[in-house]
This record gives sequence, C-alpha cells and structure tokens, in this order.
Amino acid sequence: MTEIKVPDLEQKALALLQADADKIYKLIDVQMENLTMPQCPLYEEVLDTQMFGLSREVEYAVRLGLISEDTGREIMGSLERKLAHLHELFNQK
Repeated sequence: MTEIKVPDLEQKALALLQADADKIYKLIDVQMENLTMPQCPLYEEVLDTQMFGLSREVEYAVRLGLISEDTGREIMGSLERKLAHLHELFNQK
C-alpha cells in the first residue's frame, strides 16, 4: 500500500478549499448576471449558507493541521474581497 505524505494532503486540501471558494464566486456571479438583486433574500441566503459552509471546511482543515490559520483567513478574505468587488460592479450598473 502506498504511504500518503502530509505535504500531498496539504496541497490537496488547499486546492479543494480554493476550488470551493471559486465555485461560490461563480455561483454568486451567475446570480447577479441573472438580475438577482443583492438585497434579495434568496441571494443573501445562498451567500450566507455557502460562506458558512466554506468557513467550516477551512476550520476543519486548520484543525487537522492541513493548512495554517493564516492560509485559512486568506482564503476567506480573498473570497470576501472578490464578492465585495462583484457587488460594487453590480451597483454601478
């Protein structure tokens, strides 16, 4: 049986978390393109639910020691900044 090395798991965890963050961004982008207003309860519920889920994934990866707390904060912060920028672009229309 092949032994799994920790760095491989760390890279895989980081890649999966980043992929999930990208999916959330794309989901929100599609909603905004289809004229769902950011003040819409459905938009807010999707955003809140997705962000909460990702934050739990990040916390779990940190607790397992697969990523650092700083890396977890950066994943969440980066997504929040991208979504804030997307929100600003929508409001400029």
